[in-house]
Amino acid sequence: MRVRAGGAAAGCCPHRGSVRGSGLHGGAVTLSRVAAIHQPNFFPWLGYFDKIARSDVFVVLDDVQHQKTGSNWSTRVKLLVSGEPRWVSAPVRRPAHGTVLLHQLQWDPLQPWREKLLKTLELSYARCPQYEETMALVEPLVRNPEPGVAAYNLHAVRGIAQALGLATPFVLASSFAVADSASQRLAALTAAAGCDSYLAGAGAQDYQDGGVFEARGIRLVWQDFRPRPYPQRGLAEFVPGLSVIDALMNAGLRGTRELLELP
Repeated sequence: MRVRAGGAAAGCCPHRGSVRGSGLHGGAVTLSRVAAIHQPNFFPWLGYFDKIARSDVFVVLDDVQHQKTGSNWSTRVKLLVSGEPRWVSAPVRRPAHGTVLLHQLQWDPLQPWREKLLKTLELSYARCPQYEETMALVEPLVRNPEPGVAAYNLHAVRGIAQALGLATPFVLASSFAVADSASQRLAALTAAAGCDSYLAGAGAQDYQDGGVFEARGIRLVWQDFRPRPYPQRGLAEFVPGLSVIDALMNAGLRGTRELLELP
């Protein structure tokens, strides 16, 4: 099971993330439009693409402050390196002072991190069954000369999503005139995207204010993505939470679609 609405378990939603609601006495079935909202992550894990697959609109949160410390998935991700899960990071050019929004953040032009990442992929995954197929997709995305972190990440996510057959449209949060914060902003962005349901990650249950969504007429739906183990070359025990690149290297595009339970 993948999606839960109102705290109760529900089956996978049809047609991307659209949530079905049965009418009285078995009457007509209605569909609601689901929005997912997420920062543009750096070659993210399978759960990120599950969100894309189960939403009707994917809002890219490109106008939030870049976190210099803590959980930062905009500039790093985990891959198997020498058979162990390790962080792989891309350096950014930090401002001399003050804060910077994600769509303002730029990669460090003085460091050859693209070549280093490609070399890491070669050394770590060259013997994987789908290495050639995956590199044909991923190498141009890695080499993308785009200097902006948000634009670069979005280009990579879009490229992989399209290769997986996902047709969900992407919109930038910065394109909406929404000035609220926290849950209020997520609810406002959902409405601005023309949706009436918000697909939230399971990890947000501790701080997501359901009353805010209810007040705006937005249905709160919880993602319940549970990664299915797949063979990872050289490992006896499955390591979850890695970049989608790992799944592509080991399972290929077709196998990754199956892991995401795509039709």
